[in-house]
Amino acid sequence: MSNLVTHGILHQTLIRPNVAKYQSKVNYSFISANILYQDVSENKAPAQAQNFLLATKFCGNNLCVRKRKVAMARHQQAAVVPHAVSSPTSQASEISGNFLLDGNIELQVGVASSAPGLTQIDIQVSSGSDSLLLHWGVICDQQGKWVIPSRRPNGTKVHKNRALRTPFVKRGSESILKIEIDDPAAQAIEFLILDEAQNKWFKNNGGNFHIKLPLKVKSDKTISVPEDLVQIQAYLRWERKGKQIYTPEQEKEEYEAARIELLEELAKGTSIEDLYVRLKDKTTATEIKEPSVSETKIIPDELVQVQAYIRWEKAGKPNYSPDQQLREFEEARKELLAELEKGISIDEIKKKIFKGEIQTKVAKQLKTKKYFRAERIQRKERDLMQLINKHVAENIVEQDIDVPKALTVIERYSYAREEQNRGLLLNKEIYKLGDDDLLVLVTKDAGKTKVHLATDFKSPVTLHWALSSTTPGEWLVPNQSGLPPGSVAVNGAAETQFKSSSSIDPFHEVQSLDIEVEDNTFKGMPFVLLSCGKWIKNNGSNFYIAFGSGKEQIQKDNVDGKGTAKFLLDKIAKMEDEAQRSFMHRFNIAADLIDQAKDAGQLGLAGILVWMRFMATRQLIWNKNYNVKPREISKAQDRLTDSLQKVYTSYPQYRELVRMILSTVGRGGEGDVGQRIRDEILVIQRNNHCKGGMMEEWHQKLHNNTSPDDVVICQALIDYINNDFDIGFYWKTLNANGITKDRLLSYDRAIHSEPNFLRDQKEGLLRDLGNYLRTLKAVHSGADLESAISYCMGYKAEGQGFMVGVQINPVPGLPSGFSELLQFVMDNIEVKEVEPLLEGLLEARQELRPLLSMPQDRLKDLLFLDMALDSTVRTALERGYEELNNAGPGNIMYFICMVLENVALSSDDNEDLVYCLKGWNVALRMCKSKDTHWALYAKSVLDRTRLALAHKAEWYQKILQPSAEYLGSLLGVDRWAVEIFTEEIIRSGSAASLSSLLNRLDPILRKTANLGSWQIISPVEANGYVEVVDELLAVQNKSYERPTILVAKSVKGEEEIPDGTVAVLTPDMPDVLSHVSVRARNSKVCFATCFDPNILASLEARKGKLLHVKPSSVDMIYSEIKEEEGNDSKSTKQKEIASLSPITLTRKQFCGKFAVVSDEFTNELVGAKSRNISYLKGKVPSWIGIPTSVAIPFGVFEHVISDESNKIVAEKVKSLKRKLDEGEFNALREIREAVLQLNAPSQLVEELRTKMKSSGMPWPGDEGEKRWEQAWKAIKKVWGSKWNERAYFSTRKVKLNHDYLSMAVLIQEVINADYAFVIHTTNPSTGDSSEIYAEVVKGLGETLVGAYPGRALSFICQRHDLNSPQVLGYPSKPVGLYIKRSIIFRSDSNGEDLEGYAGAGLYDSVPMDEAEKVVLDYSSDPLIVDCGFRKSILSSIARAGSAIEQLYGSPQDIEGVIKNGKVYVVQTRPQM
Repeated sequence: MSNLVTHGILHQTLIRPNVAKYQSKVNYSFISANILYQDVSENKAPAQAQNFLLATKFCGNNLCVRKRKVAMARHQQAAVVPHAVSSPTSQASEISGNFLLDGNIELQVGVASSAPGLTQIDIQVSSGSDSLLLHWGVICDQQGKWVIPSRRPNGTKVHKNRALRTPFVKRGSESILKIEIDDPAAQAIEFLILDEAQNKWFKNNGGNFHIKLPLKVKSDKTISVPEDLVQIQAYLRWERKGKQIYTPEQEKEEYEAARIELLEELAKGTSIEDLYVRLKDKTTATEIKEPSVSETKIIPDELVQVQAYIRWEKAGKPNYSPDQQLREFEEARKELLAELEKGISIDEIKKKIFKGEIQTKVAKQLKTKKYFRAERIQRKERDLMQLINKHVAENIVEQDIDVPKALTVIERYSYAREEQNRGLLLNKEIYKLGDDDLLVLVTKDAGKTKVHLATDFKSPVTLHWALSSTTPGEWLVPNQSGLPPGSVAVNGAAETQFKSSSSIDPFHEVQSLDIEVEDNTFKGMPFVLLSCGKWIKNNGSNFYIAFGSGKEQIQKDNVDGKGTAKFLLDKIAKMEDEAQRSFMHRFNIAADLIDQAKDAGQLGLAGILVWMRFMATRQLIWNKNYNVKPREISKAQDRLTDSLQKVYTSYPQYRELVRMILSTVGRGGEGDVGQRIRDEILVIQRNNHCKGGMMEEWHQKLHNNTSPDDVVICQALIDYINNDFDIGFYWKTLNANGITKDRLLSYDRAIHSEPNFLRDQKEGLLRDLGNYLRTLKAVHSGADLESAISYCMGYKAEGQGFMVGVQINPVPGLPSGFSELLQFVMDNIEVKEVEPLLEGLLEARQELRPLLSMPQDRLKDLLFLDMALDSTVRTALERGYEELNNAGPGNIMYFICMVLENVALSSDDNEDLVYCLKGWNVALRMCKSKDTHWALYAKSVLDRTRLALAHKAEWYQKILQPSAEYLGSLLGVDRWAVEIFTEEIIRSGSAASLSSLLNRLDPILRKTANLGSWQIISPVEANGYVEVVDELLAVQNKSYERPTILVAKSVKGEEEIPDGTVAVLTPDMPDVLSHVSVRARNSKVCFATCFDPNILASLEARKGKLLHVKPSSVDMIYSEIKEEEGNDSKSTKQKEIASLSPITLTRKQFCGKFAVVSDEFTNELVGAKSRNISYLKGKVPSWIGIPTSVAIPFGVFEHVISDESNKIVAEKVKSLKRKLDEGEFNALREIREAVLQLNAPSQLVEELRTKMKSSGMPWPGDEGEKRWEQAWKAIKKVWGSKWNERAYFSTRKVKLNHDYLSMAVLIQEVINADYAFVIHTTNPSTGDSSEIYAEVVKGLGETLVGAYPGRALSFICQRHDLNSPQVLGYPSKPVGLYIKRSIIFRSDSNGEDLEGYAGAGLYDSVPMDEAEKVVLDYSSDPLIVDCGFRKSILSSIARAGSAIEQLYGSPQDIEGVIKNGKVYVVQTRPQM
């Protein structure tokens, strides 16, 4: 059964009782079968609706027979039902059922009478499996018990005496089976399909597949059925099938089918009299017995309607099938008749049931012709994991495919000249003059317009020129003072000689000249050339260069085309002149380039998208002096969209880009689709007598070159007519869609006039323009919802003179009930309450989704429909914002779920989005169940969703913006259009709507969870001048001369804090225990996250002002202060800095050992990290695991680099260190690369192998030489991290001698953790020593301490009650790191954990194997959803922290992991 009721309990024809009622007194024998569906229209077309000649009105006891128009659906498609029905026709007539199994496997069932008394069932499955079995039986009675037939296919086996199992026959990629049934009692066949190899059952929505069989009718020529009964039965069949539009042949088939159904009833033993009783409401019986009270009374239809509505509401507003609707109507009538039997009058019944809003609701439903349709659909339960796409395109690299031909001299000269130019480029033209070129560059510099001309003519050239202030044809003589040297005034113009370049000039073959124009009133320069006594013109006309192309040019930010498929964009730019001739030319050129774009990867397709969007936004010329037929445009569109469809099918990683390109292009279609645009405008003019004025001008424009503007013009005319011919509405619609009067005049066939219609033309114009709008949208608006539905569901022509003979067939294989679902969407498209509409739109997209991954000829029609549904979600949401003004958090979260689902359905790489959606579903359930943590958990999901949207925006920016900048510069696109290119793409999608919803919910969650507007990471009071920066990373090496409060929009977690910084305030969310957070606390720098965008904007607005910031545990107080107060603070800070003792290091020497075990760890051999882990072993409680450790001691690196085998590397490092001392900081990277070239002395390898094996650790070399090389490379990376930028600049700030810094390497076996944690045994945010603070992440701890976005789970534990952890925040990190059994090499320098210097985390720890990034799903993580598990794990972490602090007697900074519930500590250090 469909999950959507399209016709409701009371269908239009049910407002009057069924025609079978009260019909016994009418003789229908004179009505032939051919007029059963007679059309009352005078202009009958074969494809048009047919109507019944039937009784529809009952007056008293008399029946009035009249012709009645039957309401037809605008777009008709026969519904696919999950069972076959009997066929009344010949043996060739088959009954089909189509099903989708497991998403992409299709099942087709056909039923036919193959011989007298024999029914054939053909079953076909599109599965590659060769082990399919049909598990089946036959139904012979109403009880539905399976009967095993005697006739069965070869290979069939009886299963447990209850069913048959028959193997399918493999034929290519299909599995087929043919079954013949000869049992005359067989009413249906039921079955399941079993994939025996996989032990997998395929069912029909959890039940059996049930296929109805045609009953065997005995051939008895003496039996006949009265024609009036056949007519009534045919009408009932027509109603049951949704009142479809039938051809004359189908009418005859339906009539005969009705006759056969009645003959089957007779074959079962039903008499003709019984049929009369059933179909004619027992009217014969009334002649025998006295009528009851109810039978002499007529219940008004309006009462029946209200009673049916009441029954429907009481039943919970279920989704009824058409048959159920009929039954419900009759049940309502029976209930009212029962009241009459009790003696209650009709007036009393009216008073009883006409109450308040029930009558209002019914009246409203009747008015809108929805009757008692369900107010919202019932969404199917789906596994969200099935939504996940992991189609990731290849890495972004510049493609070198199809290298363009060599540049001409003038082209190379032009690029060089543009590089030298410091001004704003206003215009550029290169004219081809035979074998030679002429370059004209117009720039603006220091208020002057400068014109530079250059040519590669071999003979001398003279420029004959003037200036123009109005039109290109105007020639004004320049002032003598403004002429270039050597110029002369001649006949109302000036002449200037080109000058040749020096012979040593790279462009010595080029001659050029420069002209400066100081007067800004001039708009351009007309000119011609004179060479060897001949005038040289531009195709017979004067040259003209505008001082500005009418567009503000973009800055040359991407002149080299980095991050683009440059070769393709260069080719597009060269073909733009040809593309401007018409849409036909542009679409054909684009179709020719699709394969090259696809071969260039996502950057190539991004280039096509940028070009097509520049076109769609009218940044490029649509038509230039070329007359093209609409059918030629639509044919070119069709060619382009077919090419895109092929890419979409074959390259799933590019689907999102392909969808975006399709959204800029109309649907197209060969032949008639485009030609109708020409033909139908003539029909409008003829039918409505409007052949002059604006309509004729539009007609000429349409014939010359139709464009998407015509959709807007048509809509504007409709709005003008609908609003009482108010011309203001015409211009309002045009202007709102970017069409101005100037644009109308700019067409090759300009539109000068305004519409001026007569009032008696209104009805005809609205009818015909409405039909015409659909034609225009069919060609130009591929993503328009109504036209997209029409193309997928199919339609036939309606309306005289319009689309005569046009028929669009339905897309095959659409899901059952899909037509009703789309009808629900269209019925609710303008309803103020948008929630049911959003549900319907998303359900339709989900139903479509499996089909979008299956290749078929009509795939692009499904894509256009899906894109239209996607777009409608966004517009519906924007309309529904008001609905959310007073909504509770649960409602907002539900809207977020729907919009997030929509974004995920349109995204290629959507795993993170799907897990966010699962998280919101959990949050919604927690909210409904009043879980005390619901707001805290929802806030974490909100933060993660924001990160996912930011990641998506960054991808768009990285893929699209470079192409927009480069191609925009080549094509002279408006600067503003280029600058906002990517931003507008993001804003036009559902992601922007989702972001708005998150912003609306955020303050509610923070208030509910008592989070406040701030998270204080380092609580330090400070005074400083406000500076605003985009990234802390960009200024980490800067030194501020005055105390500075940095408002940094991005903080990743691994940055250094710049010198002179007293506070860092950010909207970003680094973990409280990340490296940058630790360093802020150690450096006594205020550090806090601000969640409120308004507060952040207020801080940014105070840029340059002196502020005082004072953090509390949950808030930040800030205020402007006077200069002298700031000076006092500055001097205090300087005194504190001056009082600090200098930090010194002792140079470590090689001890003669290349490796040591933990028992040998001493201060002279290894750093504090190794010594601390050795100290813990055997001293912590037994339930805390300590990993086995080995170390490469201090001095080994220096010894290895001095080895004879590494002499070349040593010399290179020495040279690079000198460059570093001279301030060439790029030497840092080169030193790290040089260190990777070191060879391992054999003694080092042998000692390390011995020590690791003796400690029980695996030796990488046992797995092969390659594994040892991986380990050796990891060791060298640790040594090389001494010269990473962050560490180097950090040591410089504290004047620590970098040469004295030594690096030991701590070696441990990696524990493949379930969770990792960091503990500070004193709460770092408050300084409260009675609280233990910890953070936990899934997987390895690098996501916690490194630069990974999102927050960890954070909690505190009171020291006196370690079994009651209090969660402060749930995790929002989207990624976890996991690794197989491996070895990690940890940095352990003598420059860490020094008093007054936070060196921890500056240097690298490197695993031998690269960790795998896994997108995390928290919705099923027991740490999140299992309170008992969470309490156990967090309490264990707190107890471990407490035990280690007691062991050291001071606050500790501890790192560890959880594996299978067991706690492991991998390092500890004093908490700074």
